[in-house]
Amino acid sequence: MIGRLTGVVATTHKIPLIIDVNGVGYAVHVPQSEEKKLHLNDRVTLHIHTHVREDALDLYGFASEEDLALFELLLTVSGIGPKTGLSIIERGAKAIKKAVTSADTEFFTTIPRLGKKNAQKIIIELKNKLGGLTDLDLSESGEGETKELVSALTGMGFERRDVVDVIPQLKPEDTIENKLRSALKLLGKAK
Repeated sequence: MIGRLTGVVATTHKIPLIIDVNGVGYAVHVPQSEEKKLHLNDRVTLHIHTHVREDALDLYGFASEEDLALFELLLTVSGIGPKTGLSIIERGAKAIKKAVTSADTEFFTTIPRLGKKNAQKIIIELKNKLGGLTDLDLSESGEGETKELVSALTGMGFERRDVVDVIPQLKPEDTIENKLRSALKLLGKAK
């Protein structure tokens, strides 16, 4: 099993990346945000999750051990595979932990291939592992910062799909007021 790779980026703007380690090219799936930071011939160290299936052996690489640990936790949730896990990790470890601890299902439903049931499953299964202060509301009117943002922006006349595209671009550490301002600027530019 491969746990870490240190090598040179042999391809860019292509997923999986090829990392050349002493003449051997390893194909590694990385989050898009990480891929955008890398340039051809950059020396990089990636923490690796080796995903073995009957018909494939895939490598998933992360710049930090925290992202790798969170990715592996996400894979323990039934119904969440590595590609969906990678899409979730794109949102940032801090934002994911906040969404789990505050039971924010709307945060997860903005991710492609994730519906409300899987979002609830992620929160329920990871809450004990990450810690949580808020109980998950399994009714249709779940609470959460992301839900408030989506509701406010759609109430202003923006399309839900446009709002959902903008949410990942917001800084997770911002207050809800600053997120709303940033979202309005981004949505205004899109028109």
